[in-house]
Amino acid sequence: MTRIGFYSGSFDPVTLGHTDVIERACRLVEKLVIGIGVHPAKSPLFSADERIDMLKVETKTIAHATGTDIEIVTFSSLAIEAARSHKASVIFRGLRDGADFDYEMQMAGMNGEMAPEVQTVFVAASPNVRHIAANLVRQIALLGGDPSAFVSEAVARRLKAKTLPAK
Repeated sequence: MTRIGFYSGSFDPVTLGHTDVIERACRLVEKLVIGIGVHPAKSPLFSADERIDMLKVETKTIAHATGTDIEIVTFSSLAIEAARSHKASVIFRGLRDGADFDYEMQMAGMNGEMAPEVQTVFVAASPNVRHIAANLVRQIALLGGDPSAFVSEAVARRLKAKTLPAK
């Protein structure tokens, strides 16, 4: 039986923190479904297709190195419902600090009530990426700063192209 995990987020953009959690989650499952949350009320910097493309590039070597099948999907429902629809037995959630832990514990409890067959596994971010937040990376890029310490070179190029003022 294939153990399937689900890792969701906005991935706007994909950061080194995201790929850290993805790599570590891949060591625990045979298949990881990465769910990009798409919500009509939000205005992301990158389209869903652009985020899918970024994740494909960023996870290719991880999939190869870990022998994990990685599938990238979008969803607009509850994350627990998306996990269920992909037959995941575990949801991975990255933790950066105590505030994340408090929030994620509440979410895990709620998800456990709705889908007791799906377990939540917390993955503590590695110390070198613990401070990275996608919303701050976007803000840095939008204000003309250099986000390259927080994202891969490929994502940094996409951020630069997306945030350069039109001439």
